[in-house]
Amino acid sequence: MTSVLVIDDDPAITKMLETHLVGEGYQVSVAQDGARALQLASAEEPDLVILDIVLGEEDGRELLGEIRLLSDVPVIFLTGRGLETERIAGLKLGADDYVVKPFSLGEMSARIESVLRRAGVNAQNHRIEAPTIAFGELQINENTHEVRLNGRLIDLTSREFALLAFMAKTPRQVYSRAQLLEHVWASSPEWQNEATVTEHVRRLRVKLEVDPNKPQWITTVRGVGYRFEAPAR
Repeated sequence: MTSVLVIDDDPAITKMLETHLVGEGYQVSVAQDGARALQLASAEEPDLVILDIVLGEEDGRELLGEIRLLSDVPVIFLTGRGLETERIAGLKLGADDYVVKPFSLGEMSARIESVLRRAGVNAQNHRIEAPTIAFGELQINENTHEVRLNGRLIDLTSREFALLAFMAKTPRQVYSRAQLLEHVWASSPEWQNEATVTEHVRRLRVKLEVDPNKPQWITTVRGVGYRFEAPAR
């Protein structure tokens, strides 16, 4: 998985970038000061660094020089200074690109991919690895047919995966067992017992829930069927 180190002393910025980039399929580390940034840059050897020029009382340009002593990792400067002279100065110092605040997350993603491409890192990898459906700690990847919960890979059968992915696409939507047979099994109660659905839901709960008897992800709607519950934000 392509790794990104975000260095910024603004918790709102780091949280926004971390959430977005994890959703895009990147592995993300965060540092809010120079000492922690150098520690992570040395220990984790990220594929790319996003570096704020102003880190409280620290100068991000000086930190860039120290990072360059460790590696030639691509660096994108993040700053509120949009003057051309500032951008040129940052690039001359060794930054690979320059993003001015405020910025859109779409622009940041495009800049990252461009820099990684120029650096020879396979930017396609993170697209394949990126979860296509994500609810907090639960991530579902329809490209790789993988499900992760709290970072842990959950071993699902192909039918269990199909059932979970189908329901997660429409959270809070209630489905009867007959509807799930139709959409997930391409069958009907006339051809297949609805108990099949009940058993697969039970197996999913065993694998996903902290307490399968008190499910939080897939709940029962009495007299109707099941629904996928998105966690409260």
